[in-house]
Order: sequence, then C-alpha cells, then structure tokens
Amino acid sequence: MMGTGVGNIFNIPELKKRCIFTLSLLIVYRIGVHVPTPGIDSVALAEIFLRAKGTILGMFNMFSGGALERLSVFALGIMPYISASIILQLLTVTVPHLERLKKEGEQGQKKITQYTRYGTVLLSVIQGFGISVGLEKMGTVIDPGWDFRIMTVITLTAGTAFIMWLGEQITEKDIGNGISLIIFVGIIARVPTAIANTFRLLST
Repeated sequence: MMGTGVGNIFNIPELKKRCIFTLSLLIVYRIGVHVPTPGIDSVALAEIFLRAKGTILGMFNMFSGGALERLSVFALGIMPYISASIILQLLTVTVPHLERLKKEGEQGQKKITQYTRYGTVLLSVIQGFGISVGLEKMGTVIDPGWDFRIMTVITLTAGTAFIMWLGEQITEKDIGNGISLIIFVGIIARVPTAIANTFRLLST
C-alpha cells in the first residue's frame, strides 16, 4: 500500500511538479551549506568543532545540517526564524495590537508573519555579530577587524533570510511545512556521519 501511494505521486502531474519543486529547493539549501563565509580559517574551525562533539555547540551544528562547523553562509540556519516566531506568539498574549491582529484572520496573520520576518533579520544581525566576535577571540579568522565583522553579519543574515524564503516557498506549494522540512533535511544529512562515528568508536 505504501509503495502504491508513493507511486501515485508520479501519476498526478500537479503533485509531481510540486514534489520536484520542493526537492529542488531542498537541494539548493544543501548546496548552500557547503558555501563558506569569507575570511575563516577552516582548519582551525574544524579543530574547534572536533573538540565540541557531544556539547551544545555540536547540537546546534546538527540542527544547522553541518553548516555551523563550516561556518557556511547558512551557518545560523533557521533558528533565528523559529526564535522570532516564538517571541511573536508570546507577544500576541501581552501586546494588545498583536492580539487584535491575531483575531483579524488571514490579513492579521499576514501582518504577524511580516513582523516575524523583521524579527528574524534583527536576531540574525545580533547573532551574526556575536559569532564574528567569538570567532576572532578563538583565533579562527584570517584578517580580524570590522571589515570581517560587517561582512560576516551581512553574509549570515542574508543566508538566514534566504532559508526563510525557501521555507515559505515550500509551504506555499502545500507539500508540507517548509521550515520543518529544512530542519529535517539538515538532521538527516548528519545521520551517515553519526553512524560512521559510532562504528569507529565501537571498533576502537
């Protein structure tokens, strides 16, 4: 029955088109994970993450699909968007204006979504700056200074905004929640490495 259901996807042109579109965007996301942020000493950064396995830093790296250990353009992942969404949801209970928007239906929800996007960009800027300063202190930056910090903030913020856009495009195609799919793909991408590390530890 399962095989028949999956097979039927390719018999429905519209559904097939949506699935191919979604898969294409997820592939674009995985390609972006391997595009490094300029100015990083990749060898020094890899050593830091090698020591950070099993820590909270390693967990964040897993949710970013390995983008954080490479400090790729998608290093922040989708976490700023999720954080902004949670903050907006909490504020709708305490801020009268947001509470009214929530009750206005689709139009109000569009406005809240817009605020969430602004919040995502703001959080990305703050986190991007924090990461750039932290990397300088850890000695993983080739040429430290404000040029590097500004470039890193712009790069990471643009990366998160692009992931957010990818997620929204997938959601609009009604294949599933785009943000959840991006997180899922990022975690799944780390599974082969985790299995290989497990076997290596067992053999040791």
